Amino acid sequence: MGMQDAWETGGQQVTMDFLLPTGIYLSLDVSRNDTIATIKKVLWRNARSEPLYSALGDPDAYVFTCINVTAEREDLEDEQRRLCDVRPFLPILRLVAREGDRVEKLINAQISLLLGKGLHEFEAQKNPEVNEFRAKMRALCEEHAQERQCLPWHGWMEYNFPCDLEPCPTLSHSGKLRNIKKIFVNVKFEASEESFMLQLEPQDVPATLISRALRKKATVFRPSSKEKPEDYTLQINGRWEFIYGKCPLCQFKYIVSCLHGGQTPFLIMVHRSTISKYQEEQSCLSNQVSKGRTSSKPPPLPLKKQNTSSLRSIQEPFYISVLQGSRVNADEGMKLVVQAGLFHGSELLCKVVTSSEVSVCSEPVWDQKLVFDITVGDLPRMTRLCFALYAVIATTKKPRSTKKKNKRADCPLAWVNTMVFDYKDQLKTGEVSLFMWPSVPDDKSDLLNPMGTVEKNPNIDSSACLLIRFPIIRPHPLCYPPLDKISDLEINGEKVAATKEEHLKLKEIVDNKNFTEIFEDEKELLWKMRTEVRDRYPDSLSKLLLVTKWNKHEDVATMVSLLQKWPDLPAIHALELLDYCFPDPHVRSFTIRCLRKLRDEELFQYLLQLVQVLKYESYLYCDLAKFLLERALCNKRIGHFLFWHLRSEMHVSSVSLRFGLILEAYCRGSIFHMKSLVKQNEALNKMKALNDFVKSGSQKASRSQTTEDMKVCIKQEAYMEALSDLLSPLNPSLILSEICADRCKFMDSKMKPLWLMYKNKWTDTVGLIFKNGDDLRQDMLALQMIQLMDVLWKKEGLDLRMVPYGCLSTGNKTGLIEVVKNSDTIANIQRNNSNNAATAAFNKDALLNWLKSKNPGDKLDEAIEEFTLSCAGYCVATYVLGIGDRHSDNIMIRETGQLFHIDFGHFLGNFKTKFGINRERVPFILTYDFVHVIQEGRTNNSEKFERFRDCCEQAYKILCRNGILFVNLFALMRAAGLPELSSSKDIQYLKDSLALGKSEEEALKNFKVKFNEALRESWKTKVNWMMHSFAKDNR
Repeated sequence: MGMQDAWETGGQQVTMDFLLPTGIYLSLDVSRNDTIATIKKVLWRNARSEPLYSALGDPDAYVFTCINVTAEREDLEDEQRRLCDVRPFLPILRLVAREGDRVEKLINAQISLLLGKGLHEFEAQKNPEVNEFRAKMRALCEEHAQERQCLPWHGWMEYNFPCDLEPCPTLSHSGKLRNIKKIFVNVKFEASEESFMLQLEPQDVPATLISRALRKKATVFRPSSKEKPEDYTLQINGRWEFIYGKCPLCQFKYIVSCLHGGQTPFLIMVHRSTISKYQEEQSCLSNQVSKGRTSSKPPPLPLKKQNTSSLRSIQEPFYISVLQGSRVNADEGMKLVVQAGLFHGSELLCKVVTSSEVSVCSEPVWDQKLVFDITVGDLPRMTRLCFALYAVIATTKKPRSTKKKNKRADCPLAWVNTMVFDYKDQLKTGEVSLFMWPSVPDDKSDLLNPMGTVEKNPNIDSSACLLIRFPIIRPHPLCYPPLDKISDLEINGEKVAATKEEHLKLKEIVDNKNFTEIFEDEKELLWKMRTEVRDRYPDSLSKLLLVTKWNKHEDVATMVSLLQKWPDLPAIHALELLDYCFPDPHVRSFTIRCLRKLRDEELFQYLLQLVQVLKYESYLYCDLAKFLLERALCNKRIGHFLFWHLRSEMHVSSVSLRFGLILEAYCRGSIFHMKSLVKQNEALNKMKALNDFVKSGSQKASRSQTTEDMKVCIKQEAYMEALSDLLSPLNPSLILSEICADRCKFMDSKMKPLWLMYKNKWTDTVGLIFKNGDDLRQDMLALQMIQLMDVLWKKEGLDLRMVPYGCLSTGNKTGLIEVVKNSDTIANIQRNNSNNAATAAFNKDALLNWLKSKNPGDKLDEAIEEFTLSCAGYCVATYVLGIGDRHSDNIMIRETGQLFHIDFGHFLGNFKTKFGINRERVPFILTYDFVHVIQEGRTNNSEKFERFRDCCEQAYKILCRNGILFVNLFALMRAAGLPELSSSKDIQYLKDSLALGKSEEEALKNFKVKFNEALRESWKTKVNWMMHSFAKDNR
């Protein structure tokens, strides 16, 4: 009777027959407790050695079917079910290709899993704006996916494996490599065991290397036909990274790092047919998706043009009605008040209006009309209506002293923002429930929060709610006029005559880089000479936008028309226009037009900020979101990091809808990449489970016992499988083949970060630190800035041997940090070289002795050179960024001599204080031990020290020349809500440290003072470090 006995009696193993879609038949023993997913993996492993294996696509593209107990055919869609739960009637499982609906369901399930949010939540919103965004973006992304399939193989390579390059060929200005005249490269052909060495010039391009390799092959193997160099590419051994294109070999980061490390680059010659096979594999999945999509709905018919009045002609004041509140919590005996303001970016358009006071209750009623001092016709397109709900102490009848009359204690309760026009440009009408966000209780400065989101709070069961009504001003919809109508209104756009003094004054205004405020007379002059600004000072567009009167529709029309003829700005200036102060849609599309000129590597450099400023957008569909998606779908490396920057904030309620929708669109445009991301996500979930296990274990057991338990846990099949064979989220070209359980450990700090070591099939080990409980976003920002500094220095011929190691936030207080191999902290080196912990920090020879032990003979000079350059780089970087809390435990050194800093918990001058005193008095950190190493242990070696000083000064001058870029990037990061980067004071710190607005001579003079001060105080830094070390040892 079929297999029913086997399920009843229940031996562990059962023999099953499998029929593959290729016609191949296999018989295998499987465990009755195996899940369908596990059985599919076993089948795939066995199918590899069978004929026609290459004709099979991705495992997820197929589903098992069987005959079940009721003698019906059943598709086994849920692959987490065990075989003994499925209980097939016959011992046969047939594998069939998913089609149409099946593929769609699978992909929807995978996207939901990856987002940590079901797609049905988007549908449940029944929000036309959400639906329209999803339809538009899906069409855009799937079109990109189709175009990608049609790319020639080398074009597809540029998408899938973009080259990892230095900013410019670096050998000429990199100390150690300056004298290299020849490069030796080890080359082997794929599927061949033999490799051979080739000698090349540093300036040779990859095509030269390929031609030489083919010539060598021809002489050794004498192939029957002549092979063409253009049919080959070079893969880095053990990585998903390739070397191709027109750049010289000495510009590829892999080659440069090999030369610095004294290793021979190892490359594999890969034929185009192999690349085409990968391309077909990917397109196979996309084709199945598009097949399942052919029956999608036709696009909606265009709407008939409704009867709309000219908004401009309406001279009535704008008003709204505040009806009532619900779920309001406040102390009894207080009164509740609603404040409302109309904003355009950071600018208040008219006076704030306030409701009457009503007694505290859960559902207060105001039913009051609030009239604003602005006409409907003057409302700019991006008008934001901001509300604050607050409580005031009810005034008693007793007359108080006049001094205290106005000092009424406000208790902010909640805030919410909404747009006055909807996403279709129509003025909103009718009743709207606004679910509010809780206010920060101790923030008494501003009750209204125009910088905050325009999304309603999704936690509708617990948040306070405000019911308001937009007026119906006309019986038909009122639309904001389109561009051509705005331009018709443009007045006095021609140049105006200006005096010589006015021209000089204008130059002074636009040259002031460190401006905090523009005075009224300056505003008038800027506006009067606006065409002059466009023609002579186009980079000062932001200043002109800030003085535009957005509450006068004539001025808005003038500005918008002027913008149509504005020359494109360089990205460094265009970035500033993404700030929330500049919400006008024409300004934002102009900005994206300028950013389109960014090369991929530049865009990648600013990606962190571009994701953050999505939070300032007022509608889901915007030029910025579209731009980021388009670029991500043309370069997988950008796609990878766009994914993680968005995914890491999906727990934040105010952005989860916007970020979730962009992530969904990206996944639909890159189905194959999504598979790799699913695997990374699974591994991160397992790392979190492992970290929780270690945290609880370390409270009960000893460190050594917990470490052993951790290793046992990793060796379980479920952990080994999830944690192995994935691409590193920190660098998607690195393959993490197999986790080395015996080399894994956890670290001592409070959150018990995991130290995970991986084996790679071909190269040596790779280490990752998994952190859960610490916010890594500030570290990410500091490291991004250090990397940017490194790029700017290298472009100017200065290679300071920086180590901007990888760091990525992947979720709520969760993320990964790259392990820098062969390195140790200064504190450990000093401790290991001293008998007494208290005096370890005073052992001036410890560092130099350690370097000598790691770099015998001639290598010591190279190591001291690396130390000198990197020390200069990090001294300048930490000074400019105001990185606090520096001590010997967060400064590390590699065995090669490169010094680098870790843990950037405090920056922009937010130094840790003890007893109210800054523990670091010196903003420029230089310790006597470093000087001792730089001078090679000789006190009178002024030549070496002067070279170090010169490197510091050169590095600082280069940063000052690019000061605007750093200020703009930090200003945009205010959207992230980092505690130490929230106000303009924090940005001012950076403006001061980069001497913005000062001449290069003045800046350098000030820097020299700081440098000499640091040198004089270097013994104090030493005492400081000793105190830190002493405190740590006595914990």
